[in-house]
Amino acid sequence: MAKVELVNVSKRYGDVEVVRNIDLEIEDNEFIVLVGPSGCGKSTVLRMIAGLEPISGGDVKIGDRVVNNVSPKSRNVAMVFQNYALYPHMTVRENMGFSLKMSKASREEIEQHVGTAAEILELDKLLDRKPSELSGGQRQRVAMGRAIVRKPDVFLFDEPLSNLDAQLRTQMRMELKKLHMKLATTTIYVTHDQIEAMTLANRIVILKDGIIQQVGTPVEVFEKPANVFVAQFIGNPPMNILEGVYAVEDGKPCVKVGKSTFPVPEGRTVALESGAPVLAGIRPDAIKMGEGIERLPREWWCQGEVVVSEILGGQSLLEIVIDGENKMIAEVEGRVIAHPGETVPIGFEFDRMVLFDPETTKALS
Repeated sequence: MAKVELVNVSKRYGDVEVVRNIDLEIEDNEFIVLVGPSGCGKSTVLRMIAGLEPISGGDVKIGDRVVNNVSPKSRNVAMVFQNYALYPHMTVRENMGFSLKMSKASREEIEQHVGTAAEILELDKLLDRKPSELSGGQRQRVAMGRAIVRKPDVFLFDEPLSNLDAQLRTQMRMELKKLHMKLATTTIYVTHDQIEAMTLANRIVILKDGIIQQVGTPVEVFEKPANVFVAQFIGNPPMNILEGVYAVEDGKPCVKVGKSTFPVPEGRTVALESGAPVLAGIRPDAIKMGEGIERLPREWWCQGEVVVSEILGGQSLLEIVIDGENKMIAEVEGRVIAHPGETVPIGFEFDRMVLFDPETTKALS
């Protein structure tokens, strides 16, 4: 177990800088997730920590030592890849114990470590099977078991669930969460799937174009995104972003969005002059219908015209237009049966509204 620290780390391929001056501290026993769109540099960061990719600048620290020039096998980290990377001619037992065998561990030690890992991962009845005889989820557990037996200071996961179907991904997310609680080992996990990030992480690191956009807990990045990119990348459906103008009416701050007036909650300080352009962000689940609007102040209610609605089990998604011009996605509880063109009452949790500067796209305090 160890703390991991990146100090001004960068990576260049020729003239192209794919990771730019990253500073990040990952605490001992923390489960941190690097997330972002394809090509944002998240896997490159992971590979630099593992030593599989040389850094172009800065320092990588694991524990108390700088490991820039330390070989991958001497960093005491274990990496799990998305393609499992199992030896097809070896049994589960042999695959899991291979790294210990290569390090000249005794047969008794190998059996002990493999047996412990197999019990944790519920693989003890599969130890004599070959990878071809296993399901995708079982193969992934074998790959994790091979990492566990090494007792590393840090676990590194590079999109380990991307090859699994949706139902199995959900199951394996739970297994990974339980595994981390049992082993209490520092874990760095890369994914492009925001659901994995939100459900697994103690903290999320959101990257774009090799630059960290925000670091925070799942709740922090969801409710208080640092900029418009984070607001629309985290959350499915993404945050509704509406163009408006900041105003003060009767001494109270508000945002004028077309013909609508969105009140800025009391206590919120916004460093804007009246008449300044602003972007208003509203999460789809902050839009309420039916019984959900009853607890909201009446001044937070309005009428919306339904464009289309979808029922998703216990929730419904609706595309709604207010004042004939502002289109929004609402995610509401229950099965809402609404027809295109129908006018329905809706309410907004304006205390969750986030305001952004339209030029910098950064959130306003």
